[in-house]
Amino acid sequence: MATSKDCFQTILTMHKEALLGHRKQKSEDTSTLLGGQLPNKVVHDNNYIPLMTTGPDVSEKQMQENPQSFQHAILTALPEDGHQLKPVIVVGPAGVGRTTALEKLIVDWATGKHLQHFSCVFHFTFRDLNAHKGVLSLQALLLQCYSHLSPESLALVLQNPKSLLFLFDGLDQYQHSLDPPTSLTICSDPHQPVSVSMLVASLVHGPLLKGAAILLTSRPTAASLESLDGYCVELLGFLKPQRKAYCDRFFSNPIVASQAFENIERTMGFYDFCTSPRFCWTTCSIYKSLMEAGESLPETLTQVFVYITVHLIRALSLDTTNARDLVTSLGRMASHCCLGPDSNCSKEEMASTGVQQFLTTPTSLKDFLHVDGDLESDYCIFSFHTQKIQEFFLAASFYLDESEAVSVEEMLENHEGCVEFLDLYLAGLSEPSQRKPLESELGEFNTDHIMDFSSWFKSTSRKALESYHTDRHLHYFHLLHQRQNEKLVKEIITPSARGISYGVLGVHDCVSLSYIVTCLGEWDQLNLYNSKDLTEEKANLLVPAIRLSRKIILVQSSLSAGALAHLASALSQGRTTELDMSYTPMGDTGFKVLCTGLGDCNIQTLKLPVCGLTEACCGDLVAVLTSEKSHLRVLELRGNAFHDQGLRKLSHALGSPHCKLQELQLPRCELTGGSMEALSTALCVGQSELRILNLEQNCLTDQGVDWLAKALQYPCCQLQSLILFDNELTAACCAGVAEALQSEGCRLTELDLSVNELGQEGALQLCKALNKPGRPLEKLRLVRCELTPLVFKELGVLLSSGTSGLRTLSVGLNNIGDEGAKHLWVALGDKRCSLEHLDVEMIQLTDACVGDLSVAVRASGSLKSLVLKNNHLTDTSVPALVKVMQDSRTMQEMNLQYNNFSEDMFEMMDQCAKIKY
Repeated sequence: MATSKDCFQTILTMHKEALLGHRKQKSEDTSTLLGGQLPNKVVHDNNYIPLMTTGPDVSEKQMQENPQSFQHAILTALPEDGHQLKPVIVVGPAGVGRTTALEKLIVDWATGKHLQHFSCVFHFTFRDLNAHKGVLSLQALLLQCYSHLSPESLALVLQNPKSLLFLFDGLDQYQHSLDPPTSLTICSDPHQPVSVSMLVASLVHGPLLKGAAILLTSRPTAASLESLDGYCVELLGFLKPQRKAYCDRFFSNPIVASQAFENIERTMGFYDFCTSPRFCWTTCSIYKSLMEAGESLPETLTQVFVYITVHLIRALSLDTTNARDLVTSLGRMASHCCLGPDSNCSKEEMASTGVQQFLTTPTSLKDFLHVDGDLESDYCIFSFHTQKIQEFFLAASFYLDESEAVSVEEMLENHEGCVEFLDLYLAGLSEPSQRKPLESELGEFNTDHIMDFSSWFKSTSRKALESYHTDRHLHYFHLLHQRQNEKLVKEIITPSARGISYGVLGVHDCVSLSYIVTCLGEWDQLNLYNSKDLTEEKANLLVPAIRLSRKIILVQSSLSAGALAHLASALSQGRTTELDMSYTPMGDTGFKVLCTGLGDCNIQTLKLPVCGLTEACCGDLVAVLTSEKSHLRVLELRGNAFHDQGLRKLSHALGSPHCKLQELQLPRCELTGGSMEALSTALCVGQSELRILNLEQNCLTDQGVDWLAKALQYPCCQLQSLILFDNELTAACCAGVAEALQSEGCRLTELDLSVNELGQEGALQLCKALNKPGRPLEKLRLVRCELTPLVFKELGVLLSSGTSGLRTLSVGLNNIGDEGAKHLWVALGDKRCSLEHLDVEMIQLTDACVGDLSVAVRASGSLKSLVLKNNHLTDTSVPALVKVMQDSRTMQEMNLQYNNFSEDMFEMMDQCAKIKY
């Protein structure tokens, strides 16, 4: 005698066999080009490729780096321990494969592969549930849908709700509410007859068969999603690896599969809809027919839909007139669907478009359109398979229309906000090479409409490209890419349209930007400032643009290791002479990747401030600097923690005969005087070409500067500019510096010792050294160096001696006052003084100095700019300062910012454009 366990096992086996048999029978139905392969057929023919998903609380970066397969996500969401009490909601756009993934799940369960902790799986579509009127119980619904189950066997199955899995497909098509039931309408008994809406709501929210697992699928637009508290799984569809696998499986010849895949990725891989398995089916089907016919594959999205339309029309065997009328009718329907609230047509509305007089059979109708419901029913609903084909027919019908009723501008305004691809299609179809296959079936397009579009395009694109709105630039780059007209690109993209930042780029933007730059043949400045997500894929697409750009800005950006590799490769093959990656945290590892391209490229200026570099990367940097093929002249390394050991390594490179470096910026690199001996040696060996050295804000101390001073005395030392700002120096270093300044070998023309405690003693030693005739120093900065009036007196003597070559003097932030400054005013009035720029910011000047200052400025034959900001000048001084600036022929600017002026003086100062306040 059979036990209850044996009976249950028999029921389970019968249920699985029934599910598999039903699906095998449905797989014999016909697929359509635009509608895609039927889900049952995909699974039955073993053509299913796992879809990619992401779960809740997953960042975009994690999603890209580690997507999960649908099966893995569902097994995680429906564990064997049964802890997942909330519904599982699978969300994805149309065509992404929701229904197919569900079919695969059912077949895997029925064949014993997955989810075997569920004794029974029940599958419903919300479209079928809409058809149920009146009331019925859950038991009656299950017996109705699964006729192989008897009431007795079903009762046995329902005894253990935790072993049941209910699958509901297409929530976005559900016509009822899925809100939680109230206490008055709740249903907890599977034998209780209620409305279908209450039955489903009670099952999903738990009172009915509490503990049963629930899985729903939906488009993201479904209103009922808001009432669901569940575990959400987002379907991403086919990413690049899945598209590759799909092409390999679709085409039997591996070479053909590779050609098709590469073309799809180049032409459309950057569009979101390429993740749709349905679109992959459509594209591969068209590519297969083109390749078999020996025709070229498309290069734009427009061409893809041209070939799709040609394929559909040829299947109808219509003459040119009827084919043209069909597409015009489809255009009318497309406009109605775009502008209507539901994106579809009723049977009555469909009749007014005239489409059905050409699509006379159910098969032909379903080839072009999606049909929801029985064709014989008055409630049948028609829509396009996708928004993309809908907008393509709208664009094509515009060019086929022989009337002059609507201009392209009016058409775009009428459909604004409800179209995405319309202007792209209009752009593509305006080019003869792209529309030619379609014209062979439909006849020639309306030339007036083509000219109207071309005129509109040139006018609007020029206005957009003259603006500084990145999104407007990129949109017209998309349109130009769609047109594939190199001559037009050169006509429209003027130099003024090339200077803005394109930091936030999508994949499509990268493709279009590279196309534009390639057409032009060169690009002065590729500004990618603040590129926060420059992935390997994007960088690869930008390679053509990078190669042809003279200057590349990647400031405050974020690049993956793969992106850096593509950048390095492009630099090694390109024309770039300047690369600015300031504040881009690549670290030593990323820099090592970048160096693979820096050793053999045309880069002359490399800016890497605050990039997270350390001493560990200096070996790679030395290899670049000492490469025979290196052209590097300027190297900016501000704010990287190289420490002394790193600088010692770099110093070896400076002494190499292959190193061509002329400017080295090392502010805030955590250096000390301990590394200055190695640097000094490198500067003296006769091989170094270094002209400019900036060691600002490092703790060099006097001992470190002594080493540099020794180097300056050697004739082989080429150094002309030395910045020692804020190096914790004292007067003790000034003897060595003074000795260097007096030596015949010293070539220094610029010296900055600002923000160091030199005091009177140290500064006087410098003044004495500069009194020697023939000294080349032209720029001296001693800002906040604790200078005294006596130092200012000696500076005055120096300036009026006739032996000084100083052109720029900065002595601000020293507490001198009017009496100390008086020595400078006297010197300025001396015709032997050649000073051109004087900065006396914040030295406690008052109105009392203005008389002497004015006399000095008038008498000076060389002074061009005077910085007086942050002093104590008041309104009293303004008339005299304005007058002297208006009278002066040599003065170009006087900076009076942050003094004690009232607003009453602004109008007077505005009378002289040379005054800055």
